[in-house]
Amino acid sequence: MTSSPPPDPSSARPPAPSALPARLPETDLTRHRRLREQGSLDRADLDAILDAGFVCHLGVLVEGRPLVVPTVYGRDERQLYLHGSVAGRSLAAGTPVCVTVTHVDGLVLARSVFEHGVNYRSAMIHGVPRRITDPDEKLAGLRTLTEHATPGQWTYARLPNRKELAATTLLALSLEEASVKIRTGAPDDGDGPDADLGLWAGTLPLTSTWGTPVPDPVLPSNTPVPGHIARRGGTRHGG
Repeated sequence: MTSSPPPDPSSARPPAPSALPARLPETDLTRHRRLREQGSLDRADLDAILDAGFVCHLGVLVEGRPLVVPTVYGRDERQLYLHGSVAGRSLAAGTPVCVTVTHVDGLVLARSVFEHGVNYRSAMIHGVPRRITDPDEKLAGLRTLTEHATPGQWTYARLPNRKELAATTLLALSLEEASVKIRTGAPDDGDGPDADLGLWAGTLPLTSTWGTPVPDPVLPSNTPVPGHIARRGGTRHGG
């Protein structure tokens, strides 16, 4: 049986959205109450954190119980796209959610255990997601999500057909209400009484890189690795 074709791929490019304000708003949910010096209201910091990853954690109440689910995402200038199966209980539109993205950049090893910490970049996005049902808009959102994780893959791989689109849930969550925190640098006890203990203190950086592409075992041996994937091998992941 021949699969029905997807919507016109040329319609899979979302219209250019208008940008949100450069300064993140302070709301009851996003106001920095602790470690305010690590907080940022710069939307460019939010964009950089989102662009450095592609896996988030979606927090939502399901039947009165908290559920936190890892899932992939993509973004444009105004919203985050979240992907899942239509059978997934967590991808329910119309319910307030909190989406978090975190990058660990290293351990902060101080002279005392109390002063130990983590260098990190994190973002929290709050809002009520919207389920995308229009086939053309869904295809455009899936393109954004796919290109976010692997630029160039959308135009290389087969596009989803109508049956596959129907089996996919795609949510759009506004980036309007978000909170950002970033911690960098050395331990904070270098000028305190513990500095006289004679102990080593500093940071232990953490980095991750893409490895060499590994072909599917059933792939014909003469199938070349596409350039957009080969170029990522050995590059740093995480910003």
